Amino acid sequence: MQDTKQIPGSIGSEAAKYKYKKSSYVEMFEVLQSLRKDEVFCDVKLKTDDGKIINGHKVVLASASEYFHAMFTHFEEKNQDLVVIKQLDSSTLQLLIDFIYSGEIMVTEESVEVLLAAANLLQLQEVKEACCEFLMAQLCPKNSIGINALADLHSCRKLLTSSELYIQEHFLKVVEEEEFLSLSLEQVVKWISSNKIKVPAEDNVFECVIRWVKHDLGLRKCILPQLMEHVRLPLATKNYILKNVIEEPLLKDCLKCKDYLVEALHFHMLTSDDLITVQQNSRTKPRQHYGSHKVILVVGGNGCCSTEWYDPKIGRWNIGPEMITPRDSIGVGVVNDNFVFAVGGFNISALRCVEVLNLSSESPCWKPTVNMLVKRQLVGVGVIKNYIYAVGGFDGVSTLSSAEVFDYRTKEWRMISNMSTRRSSVGIGVMNDLLYAVGGYDSNLRLNSVECYHPSLDKWITIAGMHKRRSALGVGVLGDEIYAVGGYDGSQVYRSVEAYKPSTGNWITVADMHLCRMNAGVVALDGLLYVVGGSDGSSYLDSVEIYNPITDTWTMITASMNVARAYVGVVAIDKPLHFKT
Repeated sequence: MQDTKQIPGSIGSEAAKYKYKKSSYVEMFEVLQSLRKDEVFCDVKLKTDDGKIINGHKVVLASASEYFHAMFTHFEEKNQDLVVIKQLDSSTLQLLIDFIYSGEIMVTEESVEVLLAAANLLQLQEVKEACCEFLMAQLCPKNSIGINALADLHSCRKLLTSSELYIQEHFLKVVEEEEFLSLSLEQVVKWISSNKIKVPAEDNVFECVIRWVKHDLGLRKCILPQLMEHVRLPLATKNYILKNVIEEPLLKDCLKCKDYLVEALHFHMLTSDDLITVQQNSRTKPRQHYGSHKVILVVGGNGCCSTEWYDPKIGRWNIGPEMITPRDSIGVGVVNDNFVFAVGGFNISALRCVEVLNLSSESPCWKPTVNMLVKRQLVGVGVIKNYIYAVGGFDGVSTLSSAEVFDYRTKEWRMISNMSTRRSSVGIGVMNDLLYAVGGYDSNLRLNSVECYHPSLDKWITIAGMHKRRSALGVGVLGDEIYAVGGYDGSQVYRSVEAYKPSTGNWITVADMHLCRMNAGVVALDGLLYVVGGSDGSSYLDSVEIYNPITDTWTMITASMNVARAYVGVVAIDKPLHFKT
């Protein structure tokens, strides 16, 4: 028998396979580009408004551009050899066709505007993005308004956002440039009415408005009132108003503008209590530019009157304004975003007194306001729709089941329905306009019970109890969960934490804190839960730890408070412009 050689068969029943994929298409496009230049296989001529002809292959153009794809498949041009491309000059179209065949294009200051418009027309997304990236790198006070308008015209979302953020951050420099003076009334109103422009004082906004009007006084003088409507003149300093605004000739000749001036002067005559109750409008609400952020304010504790605040962006504690009355065991709440209330507490005896801090003031300081109806230390405080609720506590003789609410508009406290249980050292959480009273001490037992107050019904309803009995606990609300943090059961201080989700009606245990803590301050900020100070049962703490609900982990922050504190009030506030660092 003759010897033969065979290719080995594949293992199993299936035939062997090998898939090869070309690693680069550069050579193919080089060939296509060469064919186009030599007019080989070209099946379309693109004619521009200036009469020049650019050759191409329909299949190549359609593969790169939805514009050409639609043209050569659905419209009459699919059967035409000569297609007129309007709105584009030949040099710009040539650059874009070269890009389709080569994948390369040069963007310059001179060409970027027309390239962006052309790429938007031909739906060449890569070129459009390249133009936007180029323009973002060129942003400066001189061109940011023009770039913003260009982004809006061509629906460049990323560039639009970037240019808006740039203008907001550098507003004072932008308004000094010629571009600002050429804006329309509507465009000026857009910027000066924005909450997000970064200005150290409202004086700057007033000055840029006057400058814009004077640039074309004959046409713009009559529309000054439409601009002054958006200048937050009441927030300018009283000294500036008296020295500069009153003396501005344009305002002297304008009756409507005088109304805004009177409003501003009247605003400066209001007392702190008046400021809380005054009906806010767009001119009396401080701006919060995009660079502003929340900080944590810690009030009282240890029977002291000091406060301090923590800036998470820089990881630093700063001294805040001192209260009038030293106190601990207080409750704290924020009304109208700008007014912090320190409610009740203890100083030798239980207190009824309440103090308020105006965060928007040029010289922030605590001032007395209307006392509660009942003395309350170890009180729980929550805020719903700018109504302050003071819940339970101890009056020096008895543990309280009573609660009261403060209407900041009428400046009156009134009693609401009693809880079903006496509670001091109670934790308070607010979610979905409902008030949750969690745990506490009834003068006999530490409690695991929880009840929920419905303001519309003036009624407390008992809900599921916690797993552990906790008084002196902290309560915080993150997303759709209420967290009960630490606390004391009569014999030990807890590290443990549990969370309640109203949608399920159940408490679940989450990760333990690093340290045991009772009488700590708890506040939610930027999706995290901050637990501030407190006592471990033997000493007061100056440390802070943060809970991340996504990872179910606690992290100690590096910076410690200036003062070790327990029995504190803690709130998150917008970083005040006039707080000293």
